[in-house]
Amino acid sequence: MRRGESRPCRGDDRVSRRKASIAAVLSRRARHCRTAPLVGRAAPLRIPERDRRRTAGRRACPSGIVGLTGLNGRVTRWVLHIDMDAFFAAVEQLTRPTLRGRAVLVGGTGPRGTVAGASYESRRYGARSAMPMAQARRLCPVATVLPPRFRVYSVASEAVFAQLREFSPVLERVSLDEAFTEPPRLQGATAGEVAAEIRGLRERIRDELGLVASVGAASGKTMAKIASDLAKPDGALVVPPGEERETLRGLPVRALWGIGPVSEAKLHRIGVRTLGEFAALDLGDVTGLLGQAVGTELHALAQGRDDRPVAERSESKQVSAETTFEENLTDPIRLADEARSMTEAAHARLIKAHRAARTVTVKVRDADFTTISRSETINAATTDRGTLTAMALRLVRLAVPAGTQVRLVGVSLSGLSVGEQEPLFESVGPTARRAFGAATGRSWPGAAWEPGPDDAEPPDVTVADVPVETAPAGVEPAAETAGQAAGSDSVSGLGPEHGPERAEPGGHHPGGRPRGHTTGAAIARRAGDDVSHPEFGHGWVQGAGVGRVTVRFETQTTGPGAARTFALTDPLLTTADPLDSLGPAFRPWREPDPPT
Repeated sequence: MRRGESRPCRGDDRVSRRKASIAAVLSRRARHCRTAPLVGRAAPLRIPERDRRRTAGRRACPSGIVGLTGLNGRVTRWVLHIDMDAFFAAVEQLTRPTLRGRAVLVGGTGPRGTVAGASYESRRYGARSAMPMAQARRLCPVATVLPPRFRVYSVASEAVFAQLREFSPVLERVSLDEAFTEPPRLQGATAGEVAAEIRGLRERIRDELGLVASVGAASGKTMAKIASDLAKPDGALVVPPGEERETLRGLPVRALWGIGPVSEAKLHRIGVRTLGEFAALDLGDVTGLLGQAVGTELHALAQGRDDRPVAERSESKQVSAETTFEENLTDPIRLADEARSMTEAAHARLIKAHRAARTVTVKVRDADFTTISRSETINAATTDRGTLTAMALRLVRLAVPAGTQVRLVGVSLSGLSVGEQEPLFESVGPTARRAFGAATGRSWPGAAWEPGPDDAEPPDVTVADVPVETAPAGVEPAAETAGQAAGSDSVSGLGPEHGPERAEPGGHHPGGRPRGHTTGAAIARRAGDDVSHPEFGHGWVQGAGVGRVTVRFETQTTGPGAARTFALTDPLLTTADPLDSLGPAFRPWREPDPPT
């Protein structure tokens, strides 16, 4: 097996080994539990039989709302972890109704692409997020593979979080699709009351947005996170105080947030494989193995002790963009072009966030998966694209020796501040700046390096190896269609019954082209792209090749739509805004259309 690949999972459902371990633990404890349906809408919650007997004759939970209720006393703190199920794939199924109930993979569609999201239908075959797309397609050949539409996911995420803010004012966002909250009104609530609140929240998200959330509730963040994992898909689990260690006892050590493959291997070497075994270790042994700070915290979490507050997170500390190439690059000119494109993409996000940046970081990964990062910091934060691009290009030259086969390049902008600091010497040109550098041995304040006649580099630039947090490698935005070949590009996984109903000749239709949209003659069409037609409305490209393109016309509000085929150059088939595929419930979180 090559480095970087994941071994396919085995078993009837072929789920991940981590999920299989959790499922095995729950099945061993099944004699203590029975399931209760959530009114035919969601996966069941579990309640121990002993606790049903203990609470017999008392006020029961609302119909269909049950949870782990080992303690009947009132508690002072309830933390909820809300995690949207298979979020990227779920949004695709929501806005493209033909895909509902079908296996969907979202991610880079090329041979080096990575899975950014996998529907539960595809996970039954062993496909999962962060897996190489080629491997996922081998495991799930019936899957429909789509490029990601991050603008759509972002708007859907804002709509979900707006629902959560109505539920609780304090929200700790972890990612686009998950968050913690600690509702003040649940202080002192019983497990049954918490379960009822969770049910109302999940139904509100489902009814108003059409999306599914799994929720875990416990006395701390870690236990709530694990509870939501155990409840997936489409479920909820409440773990009252006092039941944490029992719930964690049989789970694998990797189920604990913070234990990665390195820590797991260390624990396995001393025979510790479950969280119960880990919690039973002496604290001194744990800190000696994992370190003082990390070991102390993880040991407490394994015992169910977690008093970390739920708090709003600060805004992102960086913006970034990266790409994985179809073939390794060795040409420095092409590499510079790609670095320039990534800088422009990161710069666009910088401007959208109304921020300026002081630090540029370049990440390069070679054919052997060795990753090198270089950074440069200037004195004053800037939004000038030319300055940031010049810094990135210089760092690429420093990071990549001649002849290196480059697999991935990424650019990150950090040291963010609100607004741009005005330059002190705005009128000084590059010649004077180079003269200043020659005389003082320092670069001009707030300026990026600018090439001189001999391409000399200033001696004071700080270059450091730093980690860069970016989106999964190999995932390209769906809007990047320029340069795609107009050969065969089609969405797999849709059977003959979902093929085109009829061919359209591409002739003139009344209605004209939507304002500001690009015509089909201008770009190549890629499977998954959003398009529009004046007669048939909004749709998405199901396949393209040999001068023709097949489009399925449907959105969240239309239900499954018909597919039609057009000439690739049909002037009435125009590029559409992907956000138009969302229903009216998401409209408040859309950006206004740009002025004409």
